[in-house]
Amino acid sequence: MQASDVKTAEDAIQLIEDRDLDYIKVGLFDTDGVMRGKYMSRDKFISALKGGFGFCDVVLGWDSNDQLYDNTSFTGWHTAYPDAPVRILPETCRELPMEDQRSVLFLAEFAEPADSVCARGLLRRVLDRAAGHGYSVKSACEFEFFLFDEDSESVREKGYRDLKPISPGFFGYSMLRNSVYAEFYHDLLETCTLMDMPIEGLHTETGPGVLEAALGVDDALRAADKAALFKTFTKVLAQRNGWMATFMAKWSPDWPGQSGHIHVSLGHDERGAVFFDENKPDNISDEMRWFIGGPQGLMPELLSMIACTVNSYSPDFGRRQRRHGVLRTGHAPFARLAASPRRSGSSTGLQRQTSIRISRWRRLSALVSGALKTRSNRMRQSRGMPMRRRSRQSVVFRQPCLKRRDDLRNPRLPVICSGMPLWNIMLPPVNGKSGSSAKRLPAGKWNVTSKLSDLSTRLLS
Repeated sequence: MQASDVKTAEDAIQLIEDRDLDYIKVGLFDTDGVMRGKYMSRDKFISALKGGFGFCDVVLGWDSNDQLYDNTSFTGWHTAYPDAPVRILPETCRELPMEDQRSVLFLAEFAEPADSVCARGLLRRVLDRAAGHGYSVKSACEFEFFLFDEDSESVREKGYRDLKPISPGFFGYSMLRNSVYAEFYHDLLETCTLMDMPIEGLHTETGPGVLEAALGVDDALRAADKAALFKTFTKVLAQRNGWMATFMAKWSPDWPGQSGHIHVSLGHDERGAVFFDENKPDNISDEMRWFIGGPQGLMPELLSMIACTVNSYSPDFGRRQRRHGVLRTGHAPFARLAASPRRSGSSTGLQRQTSIRISRWRRLSALVSGALKTRSNRMRQSRGMPMRRRSRQSVVFRQPCLKRRDDLRNPRLPVICSGMPLWNIMLPPVNGKSGSSAKRLPAGKWNVTSKLSDLSTRLLS
């Protein structure tokens, strides 16, 4: 039996017995999308497979450096960081090609009550709500990442400055470099294929030692799993080759940043692809306008979900005057929305974001739930009912307009907006104002990690 054949707990047990495995690797993801896990003995794993197991809920209350958040309510010193119930997901079984050829990995997720603050649980609830309206969501992610000729010791000795990329200078889409480093390329492609996260395209990007990988499309929940696994095991493979990989949006002010792209497709049970409408301006259907307008209107609130780590609000790397509260971006402003659909079979949407140091479950939750909230308001409005309360900083998306943006790297790319440039709604509100017209926030004055559970509840309402 192959790992991809496992769908049920009985299948998982059969695989373990067929391969005579003594230990099985189990992993889950913390609140920032960092993979945590351990090896479990055969008997312990089978017991957990049937009835779940306990995992310390501190991973829901610390950051990527294992430093405890001081403002959490679900877990903390006041709860003594107890174990939270976790369930193993048999259908997520994967091969581990860099370990013993028999080894496998299973993903797990938090069960009640911890799933209320688990990013994967949040996405499941959002997708269930979308399914209740007849919608299905497919997604695919792309990543840009730097590779350095460094190890975990050398980067610390250098204070994380003056790092040496594996290749110098700019050379996007280089056939020369992907041939020189062909062994690594093929190792990465093969690893991702064997681990059920196949890569559609892999090439160099503009910048020293930069690669870009596009993952294949899948249902939104599985696509988010694959995105998180890709980041983890790209780092694993790099370190096993004596290198280091980083997915930071901008690791140095001297080089181009890196973005993470989320491609989203929305389908309907009865109508199929929903973004295209030949009778609407620019072929943009009402559903596509709602899909764009929801996240755009809720952008100030959504920042706490999709730009919630220190790397999203990085200082000057020690060489420039500190930029208080300014988002670190890869290519351009915080969000870039793709051009309108061109054919009736096209359902692929639209978002390119630059704060890639965050879990894909949370980001997809923000996109889909924001769109559903706008749809709900428009339906209520069409029936003469009052719209649900929204924050005073939100922008209502009414009619699409196309504007050219001089501050985009490619000014010819149309940006679909609601009359206010994206740059003006991307920063947290200050004194009733938002964006570039407001004074920048001092560092630490806006706690982007607070009340995620409350915000999730609000978006799902």
